[in-house]
Amino acid sequence: MSPDSKKPKKPKLRQRCSFCGKSHSEVKRLFSGHEALICNECVVLCGDMLQTEPDPESNEEIGNAPPPIEIKNFLDQYVIGQEEAKRIVSVAVYNHYQRLNYISKRQVEKRFGQVLDEVELEKANILLLGPTGTGKTLLARSLAKFLKVPFTIADATVLTEAGYVGEDVENILVRLFQAANYNARKTERGIIYIDELDKISRRDGNPSITRDVSGEGVQQGLLKILEGTVANIPPRGGRKHPEQQFVQIDTTNILFICGGAFDGLEKVVARRQGNKVIGYEVKNRTIDPKSADILDHVTPADLIEFGLIPEMVGRLPVSAALRPLDHEAMLSILTKPKNALTKQYARLLEMEDVKLTIEPEALDAAVVIAMERKTGARALRSIFEKAMLNALFEVPSRNDVIEVIVSKETITEGSPPKLITRSDKKVG
Repeated sequence: MSPDSKKPKKPKLRQRCSFCGKSHSEVKRLFSGHEALICNECVVLCGDMLQTEPDPESNEEIGNAPPPIEIKNFLDQYVIGQEEAKRIVSVAVYNHYQRLNYISKRQVEKRFGQVLDEVELEKANILLLGPTGTGKTLLARSLAKFLKVPFTIADATVLTEAGYVGEDVENILVRLFQAANYNARKTERGIIYIDELDKISRRDGNPSITRDVSGEGVQQGLLKILEGTVANIPPRGGRKHPEQQFVQIDTTNILFICGGAFDGLEKVVARRQGNKVIGYEVKNRTIDPKSADILDHVTPADLIEFGLIPEMVGRLPVSAALRPLDHEAMLSILTKPKNALTKQYARLLEMEDVKLTIEPEALDAAVVIAMERKTGARALRSIFEKAMLNALFEVPSRNDVIEVIVSKETITEGSPPKLITRSDKKVG
């Protein structure tokens, strides 16, 4: 018998997972490392955490939530007036950030078995109502400059039901996916602005008995996306086909802001509020459908009568009415915003080393004409494009022009702007 066989054997230590403390008999397998062990259950848990936990870049973007006042102050630099609409959008965006932080915190608590707060925060999609040219799309574009989450603007007029000519409803998610640099996690906490929502209304307030592929059909396709669903989207857009690969996007945490002119809705509101009350000495409650604050009185029933299906109205609980622009607001739009129209033309001529001078009377005349056209701020662009045409045509080919003066006659009578040359300056 060898001497080694006579030595007593050391008792074998019971192996346990260094993370959860379970023994070898309680798990399927233990993986050994340098002075540590990990079981198969902890490996799976760590894998789930790596897949669902946002990356460091994502955490940084979510964590810096700008307060509503800061968001509104930024919007004030680009959007004139519409104070109530800017306040509503600012609060909604801030709550969107806070909701994402809250959901991320709950996920961490759930993984580590901590006590969970059972309160669930639901998103509140927004509907912007207002005449054309009041700043709905500008509000969305200005918001996109400030946001630290993916943002995209989609047009509802090009959408159709699946299988028909046009874009599928899921294509609005494709644009957000592309704006998020093809990152699914970032896409799922983005913001989408759907413009021209009123153009997909039903032909009348009653349910359609025929196929309405670009109206009621699109609204029905948007329902689950607005509320929250897992949609399969083609990464590069286009129509779906069985052989291509899809990316799954959960829309539960995507904030939707919808906008539209809803031309004719004011008549629906006026007709509802204009019902006469039976009785003696009762004043008629008829209101003028052309009043500036008519859309402030919109109710869900009015939207349904206009042509939105009840399910769509229920998924847009927050609404903000944008009022028509008055003379003072239109005048401010020409000069005050960072991207004001006059500043744009001044920059174009500045690139040619030419100064632009627009007389105050010319600005006032342009606003009067724009108010008559009733197309909002968009009318100002067409007015000044026509007024500046001759100057923008001649100045790039001439080296002697140093200043362009736009007078009232340029706006009202169509006379060309006055070009000041170096010789004119010397004579003066």
